[in-house]
Amino acid sequence: MRKSLLTVFAALTVLSLILSACGTPATEVPEPTEAPATEAPEPTEPPAATEAPATEPPAEEQFVFGMLLVGPYNDHGWSQAHYEAGLYVEEKLGAKMIYLDKVNPADRPGTTPDQLAEELVSQGAKLVIFNSDDMKDASTTFAKAHPEINVIMASGDQVWPDGKAYEAIPNMVNIMGRMEYGKMMAGCAAALSTKTGQIGYLGPLINDETRRLAASAYLGAKYCWTEYAGKDAADLKFKVTWIGFWFNIPGFTSDPTQVANDFINTGYDVIISGIDTTEGLTEAKKASEAGKEVFAVPYDFIGSCEEGASVCLGVPYFNWGPAYLETITAAKEGTFESNFQWNGPDWSDINNLETTAVGFVKGDALSPEASAQMDEFIAALAGGLNLWTGPINLQDGTAYLADGEVGTDQQIWYLPQLLEGMEGQSVPQ
Repeated sequence: MRKSLLTVFAALTVLSLILSACGTPATEVPEPTEAPATEAPEPTEPPAATEAPATEPPAEEQFVFGMLLVGPYNDHGWSQAHYEAGLYVEEKLGAKMIYLDKVNPADRPGTTPDQLAEELVSQGAKLVIFNSDDMKDASTTFAKAHPEINVIMASGDQVWPDGKAYEAIPNMVNIMGRMEYGKMMAGCAAALSTKTGQIGYLGPLINDETRRLAASAYLGAKYCWTEYAGKDAADLKFKVTWIGFWFNIPGFTSDPTQVANDFINTGYDVIISGIDTTEGLTEAKKASEAGKEVFAVPYDFIGSCEEGASVCLGVPYFNWGPAYLETITAAKEGTFESNFQWNGPDWSDINNLETTAVGFVKGDALSPEASAQMDEFIAALAGGLNLWTGPINLQDGTAYLADGEVGTDQQIWYLPQLLEGMEGQSVPQ
């Protein structure tokens, strides 16, 4: 056996020598008592310059923007309109949105919007959107503390040079839609549909914004009541009831469900909503199903009628996407500049979502006759009809705009009272 092994070993040795002679590296078998030697690798010459592999540029860092929403992101109202605008920016710009919703004292007690904005920045946000008027002070505090972060304050007026609260804040932009036009359309639809001549306006809290929007709805209603329906303005009843916040907070606000039912039970057969949520519409639908002829006009979000299509006359809505895209693109490209935007409808097509800031979608409950009259009214607005033209008096009878006087942006934005002919509180108590 031992002789056979030696014979095999000798044969392998001869084969190894033959292979070595042919150019294939040999593998040496070390003596059992020696450790295998480690040879340094032979130096490798660098490739010629023309043969160097191409280096791809690093991928562009994704731009991150943050959004603070006063209500739920899916509220079928104000907050959802902003949230979907954020999705629009993601799609168009390839950016990334991060957000916190329910940013209000009831849902997040003990925190302030500027503190929550810090949280978004810690997650990479280079721009933060504050989406509610009641975040105005917090947005200013945050913007001043973080000059390196760009800020959009929706509905604010801090950086409006002609505004009452102007401050030079280089990293802030104010954006608001001219919803006054949308509310005029809402009022017109209500006036063309009411059978009782009584329109209820479900209002949130009382401030400059909510006064001028409720007043715009009244101006639209009065115009269509007199010009299209051919009725006396004195016979139109327009009542505003405020709940105390943008949406229901049990124990803090009036219940909008109860307010809507109070309207219905006292003869108001159209409810125009000024709050962020859809209680006016849902209660009108319930009343209709119970045999009452009641209609509603929701607010803010293009899809709001879905909550009660059978009683919905239409919805005036915000389309924040185009303005947000323009401003966030500027932030990404380093061309961001502070400015104030109060953006109106695209009158060539008020429902073109690529261009318009404010639109109006007709509802299923709007009659064919009223729909045609609405078309006339919208065309008149597009042609220059300005309902903020005197004579217009304030609720207490004080002259506000003289006969033929056209209201300035400041007079409209900072409307101090409701208008003569409207019922309801003008200032908080």
